[in-house]
Amino acid sequence: MYTVTDPATGVLVEEVANSTEEEVRDAIGRVHAAYPGWRARPVAERAGIVGRAADLFEERAAELASIMTQEMGKRVNEGLGEVGIVVDIFRYYAEHGPALLADEPLAVKGGRAVITKGPIGALLGIMPWNFPCYQVARFVAPNLVLGNTILLKHASICPRSAQAIEDILHAAGVPDGVYVNTYASSRQIPGILADPRIMGVSLTGSEQAGISVAAEAGKNLKKTVLELGGSDPLIILDTADMDETVNATATARMRNCGQSCNAPKRIIVLADLYDEYVDRLTKRVAEYYVPGDPADPKTKLPPLASIAAADEVAGQVAKAVEQGATLKAGGRRIGPGAYLEATVLTDVAPGMDAYHEEIFGPVAIVFKAADDDDAIRIANDTPFGLGASVWGTDPDRLRRVADRIDAGMVYFNRAGGSQADLPFGGIKRSGIGRELGPAGIEEFMNHKSIRL
Repeated sequence: MYTVTDPATGVLVEEVANSTEEEVRDAIGRVHAAYPGWRARPVAERAGIVGRAADLFEERAAELASIMTQEMGKRVNEGLGEVGIVVDIFRYYAEHGPALLADEPLAVKGGRAVITKGPIGALLGIMPWNFPCYQVARFVAPNLVLGNTILLKHASICPRSAQAIEDILHAAGVPDGVYVNTYASSRQIPGILADPRIMGVSLTGSEQAGISVAAEAGKNLKKTVLELGGSDPLIILDTADMDETVNATATARMRNCGQSCNAPKRIIVLADLYDEYVDRLTKRVAEYYVPGDPADPKTKLPPLASIAAADEVAGQVAKAVEQGATLKAGGRRIGPGAYLEATVLTDVAPGMDAYHEEIFGPVAIVFKAADDDDAIRIANDTPFGLGASVWGTDPDRLRRVADRIDAGMVYFNRAGGSQADLPFGGIKRSGIGRELGPAGIEEFMNHKSIRL
């Protein structure tokens, strides 16, 4: 069952029945049947439709932001910001897609060759609830331009977002069958991946979901892209303005109520700044991030996406304290609804659960590092490798540290970023493959070698 439950109150708003086995088979048949006609359309025509979709997303931004608030408690201002990056993504691939798909001449021994760049077929997308529109856009926009067709299974708490996205794409001119929304259940995924008409799968979600889908995809020899969890380090080497650094890093951690894969979940501060930083961060978190109605633009801390999520994060905080961590601020569940106080933890050490696990909520963990080498050691001591950020005033020092961090992305003096023209993805247990930028259109591409 797909459900909409207001995270601010815990009240059930709507239920949508799962797709039946017959409906899932029909959806697979539709995306498969639509593929030959869609791939045959000129790339400029496909790009034009994607460009029109960008315009429609922009026109319906307020509606989409409101849906996100209803479904997963996103602050309305953050919902509008999410739609903004969706518009950027669709426009980026509409504008740059044709050039990215141009033939690539290749000089080879004994003559010439050309690499053509084409689609591979019908794809399955499995999307999460934390960014209901943005995550879909990263997968859908490049693949529509490329010429693939898409079967989309959204998160079970996002049926309204799922339907709104499908409506927008069809209104933009995406033909019937080229993009199909399904309310399939998780137990139906193995059957979809076993179907020979599905050529690949992209999943954004938890590590465990990625393991499960990757196993099924591997068993069926399907191309896979996985964007999974993260425990991103944020390293503060020095600062010219401590208040500015505290406010910016707190914002980065608390954005989306801390429910971002690439949020800075571990803040690593050099010893000479540590005490001052912790004191000011604790004060900022306690005074500024006051829980409120996510539909109110003045609210700074919305609920988590569900009561179950809030209970899980509260349990992780309690376990950390039980194992020896220091609770500097927050940590309490607030009801009704899925609220948790914004939290600061220190003294988290190896051997504690919180040292290596991902805490997907408004919880900042601060570590003390003796020097740059120690900061890098702490940063890399994680099974994840999605993003990272380094903060300081010396560009050369920032670069030296960045080069030694094990992650797919590193930012200077900002954290948790994403933009349409910059590849996004991680290493280690944070996933496989890249989205966005030039790399984002190549994951489900047939690089065909033609020997002339």
